[in-house]
Amino acid sequence: MPHDVLVAGETLIDCIPERPGPLEDVAGFERRPGGAPANVAVALARLDEPPLFWTRVGEDPFGRYLERTLADRGLSEEFVERDPDAKTSLAFVTHDETGDREFTFYRDGTADTRLEPGRIDDETLSDCEWVHTGGVTLASGSSRDATLDLLERAAAADCTASFDPNLRPELWPDTETFASVVRDALAHADVCVATVEELEVLGFAGETPTAVANAAVERGPIHTVLVTRGEEGAIAVADDGASWGGATVDHPGFAVDTVDTTGAGDAFVGGAISALRAGRSLEGAVAFANAVAATATTAPGAMTALPTRDAVAPLLEE
Repeated sequence: MPHDVLVAGETLIDCIPERPGPLEDVAGFERRPGGAPANVAVALARLDEPPLFWTRVGEDPFGRYLERTLADRGLSEEFVERDPDAKTSLAFVTHDETGDREFTFYRDGTADTRLEPGRIDDETLSDCEWVHTGGVTLASGSSRDATLDLLERAAAADCTASFDPNLRPELWPDTETFASVVRDALAHADVCVATVEELEVLGFAGETPTAVANAAVERGPIHTVLVTRGEEGAIAVADDGASWGGATVDHPGFAVDTVDTTGAGDAFVGGAISALRAGRSLEGAVAFANAVAATATTAPGAMTALPTRDAVAPLLEE
């Protein structure tokens, strides 16, 4: 089966608390598959567009569970690596009463920090139209060089490259280091999907979210910025260098009964990639991505809540 999209990055275990509240007050957790790039890859598969997925898990029970989960969700095992010398990462996800979440990572020297440059060969890249990566693999280990190498080679292969900074402060010594490394990644990207706060940490300023997105596009070389705003929807800005044309979009999102916001941003990314590759306008792509993200919040978990096209359709028909 041909694959036009390659997603690269971490796959890990999300430990979801049995009830909202501080981590120190939670007595039990449920194991769920997670990791932003893994969620994006599964989101695309759920939308009937399974990508290639490059990741690395430990040769341990958690790693075997994640390998099986990815396969069960329609992803190829070709670039799912098993590390015999490192464990699989864990993330404890705590929620407040509104469903918003915070992360505590156990990720020191784990398998997803040990991706190595060059694993994706030139022939594979030449067959891809789109490559997506995120910021967590930039935080430590050889995965930083592997991610930057992949983005640089994707640009040389004329792939559209999208990037999600996915700032997790616990993984970085300081925000200055985060900003410096992420700017290196954005030098080879075409599309950035981020929050306003992440863009501001990266040095893009403006009085409104649209102005912040414009500042990022004007500095380049990215030609499209998608700003996720939770229940307020999303904003997008593209210049004339984008194949979908220059435009500014402000979509308010969709009102749903939110259960869990974990993975909603990743669902948005999957929806946006799917829609833009299908030739939708920027406005249509943002509407579709918002619908995918909103539907994903109506069930608990990240990967386990990702919707099909049929599940998303009712929101778009309203």
